[in-house]
Amino acid sequence: MGKLLSRLKFIAFLLAVIEISALAILGVLCFFDFPSGFAASFPFYYWLILAAVIALANILFLSIALHKTGKIRSRSDLQAADLIGGDIQEAYNFGQIGLVVTDESNLVIWINNLLRERHIDILDKNINDWRGELADLQSSPNKTVNIIVNSNTYEVKYLSEAHLYIFKDITEFTNLTTYEKQHSMIIGLIIIDNYLDLVGSSEDENSDLISNVRSEISGYAKDFGLVLRRFRYDSYLVVGNYDSLLKMIDDRFSILQKVRGRAGRGETPPTLSIGFAHDFPNPEKLNDMAANAINIALSRGGDQVVVSQYNKELMFFGGKTEAQESGSKVKIRNFADGFIGLLKQTKTVYVMGHAMADMDAMGACAGVLAICEHFNIECKIIYDPKNTEKKTRLAVSRTFSKSDMDRVMISPKVAYDTIDDSTLLVVVDVSVPERTHAPKVLDKATKVIPIDHHRRGSSFIDTHVLEYIEPSASSTSELLAEIIHYATVNPRIEIKSSYATLMLSGMFLDTNFFKSKTTGAGTFDAAEILKTYGADNSLADDFLKDEFEEYSLTTKIISTMKTPYFGIVYCLADYNDIIEPAAISKVANQLMQLKGINASFVIGRTQEDTIGISCRSDSTVNVQLLAEKMQGGGHFSMAASSFKNKTITEVEQILLQTLALYLNEAKSTTPMEVDK
Repeated sequence: MGKLLSRLKFIAFLLAVIEISALAILGVLCFFDFPSGFAASFPFYYWLILAAVIALANILFLSIALHKTGKIRSRSDLQAADLIGGDIQEAYNFGQIGLVVTDESNLVIWINNLLRERHIDILDKNINDWRGELADLQSSPNKTVNIIVNSNTYEVKYLSEAHLYIFKDITEFTNLTTYEKQHSMIIGLIIIDNYLDLVGSSEDENSDLISNVRSEISGYAKDFGLVLRRFRYDSYLVVGNYDSLLKMIDDRFSILQKVRGRAGRGETPPTLSIGFAHDFPNPEKLNDMAANAINIALSRGGDQVVVSQYNKELMFFGGKTEAQESGSKVKIRNFADGFIGLLKQTKTVYVMGHAMADMDAMGACAGVLAICEHFNIECKIIYDPKNTEKKTRLAVSRTFSKSDMDRVMISPKVAYDTIDDSTLLVVVDVSVPERTHAPKVLDKATKVIPIDHHRRGSSFIDTHVLEYIEPSASSTSELLAEIIHYATVNPRIEIKSSYATLMLSGMFLDTNFFKSKTTGAGTFDAAEILKTYGADNSLADDFLKDEFEEYSLTTKIISTMKTPYFGIVYCLADYNDIIEPAAISKVANQLMQLKGINASFVIGRTQEDTIGISCRSDSTVNVQLLAEKMQGGGHFSMAASSFKNKTITEVEQILLQTLALYLNEAKSTTPMEVDK
């Protein structure tokens, strides 16, 4: 059809040129009477005859053109009629189904009455030019595309053999679905994180502050149309609809900031943990999802909102204050007793840390090993030297003799072959499955206990029988020291001095020798506990000392420092250098020793195909949030991320884009800002 129209247009243009040229030539010849006597030999009635001939020729051409196009249109109409049945056009109109037939050139040659009545005039137009998204249907005949035309929504399907597009009006269905989604149920839980710390020994002690917090929560619920019911002194149940949740997301859950701002000068700022669940029709399931969301918010240190959508990635909001250390040891004692109870019921225990295990991961493994040895439980550390940092490998070789290595160490392959349903797997210093020392062993394990001090992310070990995630702790070695010390067993658990030294070295690493903002009173208590077991702080320090080459490399990396934002710096290692992750972390820590630096990022190649980023902050920037945006994670002021098959320059651009989008969101609310 398209080719025919083009040909007819060309012929019509050619005829018009010939006719106009002929008339013009005759007119000039008559006007100038050239040759002589020509005007007299061409009387007026000749002009009438010529006009009649031109008119007849044009009529004949139009008749032929209409016959040709009509024949093709008739053939197309017959094809459409054969396809849908000519007697059921009214049924298609009643069902609000539009039909469009095109030719080989995608020109529209026929549309049904429904589309004409709706003023969709696309005859003789290229359908792909009219709606470009319809072009995909030709290569994917089983696919459908939704388009909006004149405020109506259509689902379009293409039948290639007949060149037929079927437009199904789904406007009412779409509106109904949107309405149903907007009014679908959401369930949420709100917990005042530090309620007991705020009220002290009695609720009257800080009644004004608690009343103000409850007033903020009630007012926020009223503003967004939520039903709020308190079911415990520090907890609320929230019921609402999805439209309210969208408004709260747009509001970025300002309730977190409002509650923090209720604290007066010198007072501990109150914080909230909130979990919302949506997109599932069963209220019981929504309640379970909300409970899981609130648990994740609490395990990440509180002061944040976790939104759980069924079968989708979790969404995180807030997290602008670092987890506060609690003076109560009830939680650690309860976990210690439960943990040891499970160990006693197990014949074999495997323990492992994260990939490229560092001193904290190995120290925590040594802590678990000490507990098992105290109760004569067989325990093996899953250990792969190739997946362990160099300093940790040297420390292991200095701590364990050859016979000890054979007794307490096991390779990931042997662990995978021997683990069964009766084996308990303890994972330390990591809770993300894909970042463990031996992910295949974890996949096979049926009983897992993660112990970690990093904030929990959306990816988490889901086969756990018990868990202990404490973001306020400086290191996992600190947690193991507390577990050993506060466990209610008699006689008390003993730790070999060599194990205690490994654990102390792990604490040195993660606290940058107690200079990190994550260092708290519990950190020094744990160090004191390890000293009572004979930890050698000189040897622990020696485990972490740099060789000259590493010191030179650190200086070289620091010399590349750039400042994209005030107080934010980053460094790039040479792409040709393969650097231990611990060395990258050390550079990031050293950058934080400079005045005026709020956050530092160091990018370097850690393996042949892997680029790593180490992130540090002075607790005014939540680097964990930034690392999560780069598919990483970690602690509030210490985090990391890694990328496969990318260059340092590409990772640098990812970092800069992340900072541009999320730096303001990651900046913490300092106590001074709260006082204001």
